[in-house]
Amino acid sequence: MADGHICKTCGVEFPPTSSQGPPSSCIICSDDRQFVPREGQVWTSMSKMRLQFRNGFKKHEPQVFEIITFPKFGIGQRAFLIQTQGMYVWSYGRCAFFLMVFMFLIEGNILWDCISFLDDATVEIIKSLGGLRAIAISHPHYYSTNSRWSEAFGGVPVYIHEWDKKWVVYQHENVKFWEGKTFQLWEGLTLLHLGGHFAGAQILHWSHGAQGRGVLFTGDILQVGMDNKTVSIMRSYPNYIPLSSSHAKRIGQVIEPWDFERLYGAFQDREIEENAKSCVVFSLQRYIDWLSLDDAAA
Repeated sequence: MADGHICKTCGVEFPPTSSQGPPSSCIICSDDRQFVPREGQVWTSMSKMRLQFRNGFKKHEPQVFEIITFPKFGIGQRAFLIQTQGMYVWSYGRCAFFLMVFMFLIEGNILWDCISFLDDATVEIIKSLGGLRAIAISHPHYYSTNSRWSEAFGGVPVYIHEWDKKWVVYQHENVKFWEGKTFQLWEGLTLLHLGGHFAGAQILHWSHGAQGRGVLFTGDILQVGMDNKTVSIMRSYPNYIPLSSSHAKRIGQVIEPWDFERLYGAFQDREIEENAKSCVVFSLQRYIDWLSLDDAAA
């Protein structure tokens, strides 16, 4: 795949251009939810990155693997490979006058969120774990090099909510936009439209995770606190722009019907291992309360 232009600040790849240089700016970083560094816009490419970076894998629980780049690149988020239960696929063929029916068991792995760096070693490790059936990305800050990831695994679909369509800077045929409040990828895996951080922000619910008690993968749409017991929400984390209480209430309403014991956030070591739903409910109410309190009330 030809080198595109990768923003060194957010890690999103722009397509190759016919001109000599990269774009003049990154629309992701020019938005008030991100930032352009004081030294200005800086670009790199996958060819250059392969001289400096590597990806590490960490197993969190059966069927869940964290993938993260060393040294840190861009925003520094992690991706997750989730090995969901296999599925049966029927295939038909003819031999002489007979119709033959075959049944195959295939893996249904998904990559949740995306990181910029991708090399042959990463591809081979993922293939050894069953490959990918699909990719789903929480929001535009993590769109990274999703076209490259999709192509590396045979053109698997990349699921993004329709409301964030304008932020997809590298258009390709494998991006699949969905509309509405929920979208079932396959049995046990459901995308939930949460909004907030971005209008089309989505999270992933895996009903079979945590020994059947449910797992939520949130990126930083729900940002796990340093205590690993609470979460928070913001429009912009680097620029400290909060969301409204109405956002917090609506997010709570979206999550309420879904059971989950565990929650994995965007960054290394940021997960809530147990009672995650109670932690989220408490955190959102705390957020709402503090938007209306002052020092005297506290």
